[in-house]
Amino acid sequence: MRLSALLSMCAALVVNASPIPNFVYTVGQKFFLNGHEYTFAGTNAYWLAQMSNSDIDQAFSDIAASGVTTVRTWGFNDVTSVPSYGTYYQLWTNGTAAINYGSNGLAKFDYVVQSAAAHGLHLVVTLTNNWSDYGGMDVYVSELAPNAGGYHDLFYTDPTIIEAYKTYVSAWLTRYTANPTILSWELANEPRCAGTSSPASSACDTTTITTWVSTLSAYIKSVDPYHLVAIGDEGWFQRPGAQPYPYDPSVGISFDDNIMVPTLDWGTLHLYPEYWGQADNVTEFGIAWIRDHATVQKLANKPVVIEEFGVTIANQSLVYPQWWDEVLSSGLAGDAIWQSGSYLSGGPSPNDGFTYYPNSTVYALVREYAGLLKARG
Repeated sequence: MRLSALLSMCAALVVNASPIPNFVYTVGQKFFLNGHEYTFAGTNAYWLAQMSNSDIDQAFSDIAASGVTTVRTWGFNDVTSVPSYGTYYQLWTNGTAAINYGSNGLAKFDYVVQSAAAHGLHLVVTLTNNWSDYGGMDVYVSELAPNAGGYHDLFYTDPTIIEAYKTYVSAWLTRYTANPTILSWELANEPRCAGTSSPASSACDTTTITTWVSTLSAYIKSVDPYHLVAIGDEGWFQRPGAQPYPYDPSVGISFDDNIMVPTLDWGTLHLYPEYWGQADNVTEFGIAWIRDHATVQKLANKPVVIEEFGVTIANQSLVYPQWWDEVLSSGLAGDAIWQSGSYLSGGPSPNDGFTYYPNSTVYALVREYAGLLKARG
């Protein structure tokens, strides 16, 4: 039996619990809050917890003024030595991890949550990274399986690593279980079989990551039944044939299979055609990518959100409106642009070539399309 068919059967057996007051939940392909439809109009600001409290407030003020409802941010920073400044959440020393609960650790994230709530926003919190930025999966592999070949996908299969990650995740879950400002946990940012510089083993395939997704999402639900859970993946398909790369990339992700995991509440996709071999077909590829995921949303009967998307600044004001129009017309559940920027006390927030700032053309477009998404329902 094909894995997606088996997962579909399992999903049919899951009965939604009664909605919990003040927590976002899902019914079919939509998000809800206190009996009313919740519009997932979003943005990304991974850097929030690295800023001063006043800068966090300024960033959320700018974001709220753009009309969005939801902010995706990082809930990870693994280090092997204490940094001289900034926030970190887990310190590794000779294979032993220590979670940082202090003012430059989880206590700092407390303020991120507090400020988001004060500005009427909800958070999507991603708990590790496929890439080496801010530590991520490869730190677990190098610390806990140093003699196992350095394969990135050990993160998904090694029992010691899985338990260590569960311990880290549990620290977040138990701290914020009762806090409705958090809309959802995400298992990882852009999980794949290979990492930034660490290779995949020959054994890693889509079943490897789907099995891990099933295990970890079920674990989160067992500890924290109040919050939604998603993967945080790019939404890769596995459809061999005359398809462009993102439809058959052999990176270990099958969107069709993963969306059917019963302990996942919603699906995610990312969109960077200029970096996926589609630079000559940016707008049209993006429209098709959104439409194809909206089709799977309907089949799975779960919300799907394009939670990261970007093109170079020169093309943004031309391309984004056409992508947003497809989100609106296809019925895709929501969006979160990459990424929001603000003018802070030390200068502009990080700009990776995609960032938009207040008073820019894209900022105005974000506000316009957030309004249209709310009106669509």
